[in-house]
Amino acid sequence: MTYFREFRVNWPMLLGAMLGLALGSALNHYMTNLFAPALIAEFGWEKSQFALVGTLGLASMFVVPLWGRFTDRYGARIAAAIGFTVVPLTFFAFSVMSGNIYEFFAITVFQHLFGVLTTTLVFSRVIVQRFDLARGMALSILMSGAPLVGAGVVPLVGEVIDSEGWRTGYRLLGVLSAIGGIAAVTLVGRRRKSAAGQPQPAEQTARAITRTEFAALLRHPAFLLIVAGMFFCNVPQVIVSSQLKLVLMESGAPSHLATWIVSLYAVGVVVGRFFSGLALDKISPQTVALAALGLPAIGFLILASPAEQGWLLASAVLLVGLAQGAEGDIGAYLTSRTFDLAHFSLIYSFLIASMGLATAFGSIVLSMTLGATARFDAFLIIAAALTIVGALCFFMTGRGGRPPRSEDEALLTAPVA
Repeated sequence: MTYFREFRVNWPMLLGAMLGLALGSALNHYMTNLFAPALIAEFGWEKSQFALVGTLGLASMFVVPLWGRFTDRYGARIAAAIGFTVVPLTFFAFSVMSGNIYEFFAITVFQHLFGVLTTTLVFSRVIVQRFDLARGMALSILMSGAPLVGAGVVPLVGEVIDSEGWRTGYRLLGVLSAIGGIAAVTLVGRRRKSAAGQPQPAEQTARAITRTEFAALLRHPAFLLIVAGMFFCNVPQVIVSSQLKLVLMESGAPSHLATWIVSLYAVGVVVGRFFSGLALDKISPQTVALAALGLPAIGFLILASPAEQGWLLASAVLLVGLAQGAEGDIGAYLTSRTFDLAHFSLIYSFLIASMGLATAFGSIVLSMTLGATARFDAFLIIAAALTIVGALCFFMTGRGGRPPRSEDEALLTAPVA
């Protein structure tokens, strides 16, 4: 099958996976800040209390490998069906809250625990099993769906909250999530036809994994390098998720200029995602990882320097955005090329867990460095160093992903074409 024919044949699954990823738990990533002012005003919650919502996602880190194994055993369609049964219900549960902030926390944790089944853990599996020659670009398109849909839905939900209230806003999210879930489960379950016109198996699922095989996976050099690379590259994300404007203003940018430069970060994400997806299909993924994930270190160093020129600060933010756009594609691509696809979600779950742990670790390090110096410079230098280490980890999978050393390890390693 040719590069473009993979898209012609598999576009329904790609569309379904995009809708599922965009309208699942990812909605909360874009919407929580819209509801915050109304919830705080109505219930009198402290801002410091509400800020704790950012830590609740760590609860899901303990169940991610279990859901990854479940997805491998029973398939993406069943996993997504469970996720999209729960996530819309949690949005409706938000709409009937009585005002206790711990009720809000409990619903959020419950959504995180099951919302994992509406993320890349499930839908990346659909893509890597359907696409081969165009796998990198297909992963790029998949992961672009959430920010694009978010950009369109945020103004709509914001208008509803302003005119009809936050309870109606949550109900709207519940309806949108349910519609997206139905579309996703329907489309990703479609079977493509072979050249003879006969339907092919919808999905390759995994048999039970033994303890010996699991131990072999944990010892596999490529597995350790990919997980470590994902961790190191995500430690700096605390800066771009909540502190970037403050960093720019500390570098001398006026508030209005800093706001404009922050908007360029999204451009860097889109550019990084597109070019990394295209490059992954054409050249060595290790080379792509070294370039796409290593260049942002230059951006962090510029931000840590005394430089105040607007064009230089903007260039730094664009470079930092490249990593955010590329890392998800690279992690999923390397996992799919190195290991047996039947075990993709289990292995990818450890990448997701490492990202969550890296974010928490980065928050702690940032707090410590700010407490010690009252400036961002120290953390930015650390971020640059860790970004380079992470890029090198991905690059070394070309050597670390050597042939398995035992029969059990061979069962988890991608067969050589």
